Amino acid sequence: MNEKSFTFWDILILVVYAITILSIGLWVSRSKKGHQKNAEDYFLASKALPWWAIGASLIAANISAEQFIGMSGSGFAIGLAIASYEWMAALTLIIVGKFFLPIFIEKGIYTIPEFVEKRYSTNMKTILAIFWIGLYIFVNLTSVLFLGSKALDTILGSGNGDIIIPCMAILALFAAAYSLWGGLSAVAWTDVIQVVLLLVGGLITTFIALSHVPEAEGVIDGFVKIMEKIPEKFQMILGKGEIMMQNYVTPEHAEAASKPFTSDAWELLPGLAILVGGMWVANLYYWGFNQYIIQRTLAAKSLKESQRGIVFAGYLKLLLPLIIVIPGMVAYVIATNDGLLSVNDWTASPFIREDGAFNPDAAYPWLISKFVPVGLKGLVVAALAAAIVSSLASMINSTSTIFTMDIYKPYINKKASDKQTVNVGRITAAVALLIACLIAPLLGSVNQVFQYIQEYTGLVSPGILAVFLLGLFWKKTTNNAAIWGAILSIFIALFLKVCPGWGICPQLPFMHQMFFTTLLSLIIIVIISLVEGKGKNDAKGIPVSRKLFATDPAFNIGAFGICIILVVLYAVFW
Repeated sequence: MNEKSFTFWDILILVVYAITILSIGLWVSRSKKGHQKNAEDYFLASKALPWWAIGASLIAANISAEQFIGMSGSGFAIGLAIASYEWMAALTLIIVGKFFLPIFIEKGIYTIPEFVEKRYSTNMKTILAIFWIGLYIFVNLTSVLFLGSKALDTILGSGNGDIIIPCMAILALFAAAYSLWGGLSAVAWTDVIQVVLLLVGGLITTFIALSHVPEAEGVIDGFVKIMEKIPEKFQMILGKGEIMMQNYVTPEHAEAASKPFTSDAWELLPGLAILVGGMWVANLYYWGFNQYIIQRTLAAKSLKESQRGIVFAGYLKLLLPLIIVIPGMVAYVIATNDGLLSVNDWTASPFIREDGAFNPDAAYPWLISKFVPVGLKGLVVAALAAAIVSSLASMINSTSTIFTMDIYKPYINKKASDKQTVNVGRITAAVALLIACLIAPLLGSVNQVFQYIQEYTGLVSPGILAVFLLGLFWKKTTNNAAIWGAILSIFIALFLKVCPGWGICPQLPFMHQMFFTTLLSLIIIVIISLVEGKGKNDAKGIPVSRKLFATDPAFNIGAFGICIILVVLYAVFW
């Protein structure tokens, strides 16, 4: 039987999945819980989400094709070290829950740009609102659509891109079908089903892959075998030059490609920087000040409920490398054993693109198409679809929230009714999705899309992080200082990226670039604030107290458990 073939049961599972998600989304939209009477109902789910729905929705919004495909690809190329994005995120969530959320919820905000307006100015809010809309449409939505469609093309089609465009259209329409009408309520409640499905389907793929490791007798033995075969890929803290990965293996580059590896993974994950450096910039920005992530926590019944949801999401993040990194490492072992990384027959390898570039992002869909048996394939593909659709729904909902609440209502129609506001939100979401569908195919030439997303976002995240950290916790920060810090941070980041080519500075890993850009941005904001404010507190400075950051025993115990698990994981895999 063709390894890509689907049985009746596979198709049935996909159909049941689609009907279930659409039914729940539309039911929530029409129910009392999801009925859109005003903007708060549509954009913040009536502020009625319980902790378990918040935690599940956070993970569903976060995990998408860029993790299943992109991070598995990085696991294939680099190894377990890429899991630091997940494990350090668990600790970041604790920090966000304890120190950021109390301030956000106390302010009663809909969007992150709205907080910027309350702390700084309308001009600053508008600048960041436009930036986030652009980032969500041109980076996040496009990457999720492309990677998801590429994976489905590998699993269901020829793998040559024949059905990528139809897959994009189907995924986009499916996400729009319930999220445009139901708003955040429909997104969050369907996310509960989606996250269960993606966890179950992901674990099935991992267990099946481990059972197919050469010479392995079962799942546990498979894990032991990959540790024996590729011990270098189980290091969490990389040294320069220790672990390398292939870039090009065409016959024209046969001499270089005949060597096992040709580029340094340390450039992507530079040693201790993942614990004390640039990784914190990426994680604090993403989990603390990213609208499509933080919006779920703003929709909680209470601060306590929101914080408990954060802890629940933290534990799920600890589990995720088993689902999205280990499969890539297994694929590397199997591909190496089968000679698929050899230049002798590079045209037949799924891990080498037509232009001869190394293609680690093929790892996850290759595993599914080759090893997941018919009957289970439908469930696994449904899990992948759930990851893609939930992220798409979250992104378009947050894009529409920012445009409607931070652009349309204050600048275009200040007297907009709730009905007009909700309708504009729906139209905005549809337009954003359409633009992303038109742009997504352009990502076909990008290698390791997950790393591409991190590096692109890293050009702007340091300045924004500096603006928020000082805005939250330093009352002397002024509006002009924040604007200059945000603008100059982009030029600093660009300079650090291009200056090695000019011969005036060394080549730095992008995590180091983010870290130094953040430090310089903080210094710029502090200096301008002190000069402008003459050492006085800014009128919009936020008063904070220990009482504001007090947390209940459930949060404290959960946070302590996460810290203990992280210490053990890094001690074992250091």
